[in-house]
Amino acid sequence: MQTRQSAPAQETLFARVLRRVFPVERALRGMQPCGELPGQQQLLAHTFQIAWPSTLESFLVALVSVVDTIMVGRLGASAIAAVGLCNQPKFVGLAVFLSLNVAVSAIVARRKGEGDQEGANRVLIQAMLLVALLTLIVSTVFVAFAEPILRLAGSNEDTHLLAVSYFRIIMGGMFFNVMSLVINAAQRGCGNTRIALRTNVTSNLVNICLNYLLIEGHFGFPALGVRGAAIATVCGTVVALVMSVSSVLHPEGFLYLFSHANRLRFDRHTLATIGNIGSATLAEQLFLRFGFLTYAMMVARLGTSAFAAHQIGMNIITISFSFGDGLSIASVALVGQSLGEKRPDLARIYANFCQRMGFLCSTALAVVFLLFGQTIFGFFTTEAPVLAYSAVIMRMTCVIVYTQIAQVIFSGGLRGAGDTRYVALVGLVSVAILRPLSGFLFIYVLEWGLPGAWLGLLLDQSMRLLLTFVRFRSGKWMKIKI
Repeated sequence: MQTRQSAPAQETLFARVLRRVFPVERALRGMQPCGELPGQQQLLAHTFQIAWPSTLESFLVALVSVVDTIMVGRLGASAIAAVGLCNQPKFVGLAVFLSLNVAVSAIVARRKGEGDQEGANRVLIQAMLLVALLTLIVSTVFVAFAEPILRLAGSNEDTHLLAVSYFRIIMGGMFFNVMSLVINAAQRGCGNTRIALRTNVTSNLVNICLNYLLIEGHFGFPALGVRGAAIATVCGTVVALVMSVSSVLHPEGFLYLFSHANRLRFDRHTLATIGNIGSATLAEQLFLRFGFLTYAMMVARLGTSAFAAHQIGMNIITISFSFGDGLSIASVALVGQSLGEKRPDLARIYANFCQRMGFLCSTALAVVFLLFGQTIFGFFTTEAPVLAYSAVIMRMTCVIVYTQIAQVIFSGGLRGAGDTRYVALVGLVSVAILRPLSGFLFIYVLEWGLPGAWLGLLLDQSMRLLLTFVRFRSGKWMKIKI
């Protein structure tokens, strides 16, 4: 195999370390290159250029979620539990939009690789039209039926009214969030991950500032409690939408809202392409939300203290997920663009590099959680019944972080290739079936309580890692056409 990977005689120590940590030949796994390969450092630099903004963005979004919980936590365990109860129902409502975003990123990445700017712009405008229509339906339904939805989610008497008020504000203002998300998804598909980073950083800063003003009431603002947190979140998404829209108003950009390819009417061919990818992703999202919601309902029935501890643990583990999610976004763009360029060899290399970056992140996080986990847990609450769960949750988190990040990145690579049906199947088997069943077994049959719930979470993550790893190694994803 002739590549440009031969090492110079006088190779620096840093270059040798990079070559060992990110080996190109091992990433190819015997596959013959489809053309000349860029140098190892050039490949790594391109991966990092796409990956760092999306990873930092995901981390900051997760960090703001943690800060939200800490600020709400000053109101007590009931407030933490009330906001936590809204998470899974909220994501059920967002499922169709999240699936649409995955399809948009994958298709725009493929069009970018093919050099089809008009096709990418058609995808953007059709997705925005769909979002506008679907938001009206979803938002109305979830606001109108907030009370029974949260009863089903497991709200107790001390959390129900708080949860309903928070949920109605969040779902009533979801238009700004989902429209911003779909524009940012298209930008990520083009590799413009910095745009989404700037958007979310600004939005989250607005959210934090308004949290401070509105949750407990400062500088003359009313003390609105959890309703203040919800209002702050919606205001942040308004700012995000303004910034996202402004990013597609430049004629020189690859995505331009007023391109002549963009017509304010539905296009059957483009919608069919989005539907082909998005339908499988929607199925995946529904499987995920069913599994997560069922799992959360089981934990909620362990009591307010246990559920508050669980919610704190999930906020902490969201930090680890953010690294996997950011690298997954990079993998979608890099794999999709490489396949659009007819370079499956580069797609495999980029996906491998993202995976290795994920392993380094996992190790760093595991060390932090092992050494400082209980201290971090203590930032959220001072209530002894909640803190009693901290040690076991943080020890399990040190293991979960490896399986979680790896499986998320593998899934991102498969989505970038358009292999969304397989990822949906993984969600069905692992999240919708294995997680609830194992949770029921460990929580109620074996009576292991909250530690049993987290063991079920670990089994779910491990199964997803195994299934996505096997699929990626098979190489079948490289032959899918979009």
